[in-house]
Amino acid sequence: MTHDWIAFAKQLRSIAQTGQTYTTNKYELERYRQLETLTNQMFAVLADVPVERVEDFIIPDAGYATPKVDVRGAVFERGRVLLVREIKDGRWALPGGWADVNEGPSSCVLREIVEESGHRAANPRLAMLKDRSLHSYTPVSPDHIYKLFYLCDHRGGEFVVNNETDAAEFFALDDLPPLSEGRTLAEDIHQCWEFAQSGAAGVYSD
Repeated sequence: MTHDWIAFAKQLRSIAQTGQTYTTNKYELERYRQLETLTNQMFAVLADVPVERVEDFIIPDAGYATPKVDVRGAVFERGRVLLVREIKDGRWALPGGWADVNEGPSSCVLREIVEESGHRAANPRLAMLKDRSLHSYTPVSPDHIYKLFYLCDHRGGEFVVNNETDAAEFFALDDLPPLSEGRTLAEDIHQCWEFAQSGAAGVYSD
């Protein structure tokens, strides 16, 4: 039932954002702003946190409301997976992040891997595309997010200090560390490994 209310709040937020973009009536604009404030309050109640935390968490956006895109790179070496430790929560994830404007997703994931882990990768193959809201990622996000997972070949390297992660290591698939489950689930890693073992070429991806 909570999941339904989250979906309702997301839909209302998208209506508020799109309405603020296209309305030319100052009274309607104020109503859409009020609707946006109301959806933040709904998220705060659902998450049992102060509304200020919700407002800080939501990524500023404008224009027609569309899903955001998160890219993740799965790099395996001798049956182990490369993970990075996120500074924000001290937990581990596949390297990756938000897709950038004017950059193809394949090149974006290779860049994210080297920036967050110091390791180089090549030959990205799209293994999975997931709708975040349909899986057990936590915490629940007020944004609608598509997650793209790429299988990539390892080309060596070592951890380099950066602003987002403070470590990078390879882990055995049956001995994974505590995961940052808003970014990566254990099932994501195992599904990428199954894709790697299948020898599939992946689908076309820019």
